[in-house]
Amino acid sequence: MIVTTQYMDVPNAGGVMRVFCAAPSEKRQYPGILCFSDIFQLTPPMVRMCVRLAGYGFVAGAPEIYCRIEPPGAVIPFDDAGRTRGLDDAAKTSVLQFDANCRTGLDWLEKHPRVAQGKIGAMGFCIGGHLAFRAAFQPEVRATVCFYGTGIHDGKLGKEADAESLAQAGAIRGELLMVFGTEDPHVPEEGRKTIHEGLLRAKVKHRTMLYKAQHAFMRDEGPRFDAEATDHAFGEMIAFFRKAFR
Repeated sequence: MIVTTQYMDVPNAGGVMRVFCAAPSEKRQYPGILCFSDIFQLTPPMVRMCVRLAGYGFVAGAPEIYCRIEPPGAVIPFDDAGRTRGLDDAAKTSVLQFDANCRTGLDWLEKHPRVAQGKIGAMGFCIGGHLAFRAAFQPEVRATVCFYGTGIHDGKLGKEADAESLAQAGAIRGELLMVFGTEDPHVPEEGRKTIHEGLLRAKVKHRTMLYKAQHAFMRDEGPRFDAEATDHAFGEMIAFFRKAFR
């Protein structure tokens, strides 16, 4: 499926939130997926993932998660200085601000002329997996995929030492697909167990998929990229979303 792409500046908290949008070129309506990046924002790997997702019949919208700190269009490099910058930006952003940005993104996606009414989902990577998890608290989000979401098991997100995300999982009304690498030090086995047990207690419909892979194994730049695991996990995401929105 051929797609079209554009960057859009969405009004947000006295400024703008830049969003990368990829959509099928055929002019009809599709499910809309709010896509959250890792700490490096809208890098080429993130943009490519959104384009690929759109090619399967979805409108993919990816906001800049540090829109209150970084200037529009800021892409953080994949190096030590960039990692420090991305983590510092996260530490300067409150959970309330992350949640407000999410609300802005969902409102924009729901009003998008190519998005089918009542068909909204979310996905994200790393910190974006945690943000997608919190997006699932919103009643219109019917399906969410969290790729190696950091901080869900221990609550760490932004300024807060404990965002209590897992404690609020009872607010989730849609389904979750949780994807992890078994060699990921940021979400170790005990952390994955904590998430699973928390979701069971909250009676959230969910499925967990494990790959013998490292953190950020789906980022197609750098030494941790695992092509086979990425392709399989991506296919599971497409099947999950298609089932949720059929």
